[in-house]
Amino acid sequence: MKPDLLLSFKIAWRARFGATAVYFCVILVAVSILAAQFSARQLATVSLDVGLSVIRLGLPVLVVLLIQELLTREFDRKLYLTSLSYPRPRYQWLLGRVLAICLMLFGLIVIMAALLSVVVSYVGGTFAQATPVSLGLPFLVTLALVFLDILVCVAMATFLAVVATTPSFVLIGTLGFLVIARSYMPVVQMLIDNQNLVTKLADPEVYTGSLNALSYVFPDLGTLDVRMLALYGKWEFLPDNFGLLVISVMIYVVALLSLAVWRLNRRVLS
Repeated sequence: MKPDLLLSFKIAWRARFGATAVYFCVILVAVSILAAQFSARQLATVSLDVGLSVIRLGLPVLVVLLIQELLTREFDRKLYLTSLSYPRPRYQWLLGRVLAICLMLFGLIVIMAALLSVVVSYVGGTFAQATPVSLGLPFLVTLALVFLDILVCVAMATFLAVVATTPSFVLIGTLGFLVIARSYMPVVQMLIDNQNLVTKLADPEVYTGSLNALSYVFPDLGTLDVRMLALYGKWEFLPDNFGLLVISVMIYVVALLSLAVWRLNRRVLS
């Protein structure tokens, strides 16, 4: 798998992923500083909040770009005739590319976390807050769950890249999936708590069962956003089912990657 990792890094470097990451870091720093300037109080809290939002919104775009460069173009240009010509299983090639993407994203998150902590510390030094932000363990936990959220995005993009026939489907499918997975649970909970909203349209029990079935199709990525820990430093904001949530999301990632490997092994390459 080591040759696949090195080759993936070279392809990403040729595709100017390093320059794109630098631009993204510059945008992160600039937006975080500017957001604090428009706030009359809680400067560090606003800066950290906006910075985390930039990370969560920008990283999925980088995921799609990497997947299209390392996987989609392989199938689109039939470069797999060379990549898969060596005596090795297909899953090794696929997982090698996925591991390279995860390592690059992990390194980028570490760099952005360091930059964001410096910016927040600088901004917070100009104004004493009643509730200071926490850049210690709560900040690390928040970023760890952000990375877990991105792993789901990588797994879904990988699966779509293997089954899709057009590159645009990977972009639309991945970002669409991410929007739904991050936002559907509050809507579902509202409809469950207010069943009188649907009593005239459907049987409440059947409707509630259908809504609960969505949790088996889409992981609850919205709950992984625990930025309140870092913003206020209170562990009460951590979800009660935190351990179960992390395990379920990790199982979802493994399941998607397993489906991608299964589909690649059955795909006819010509």
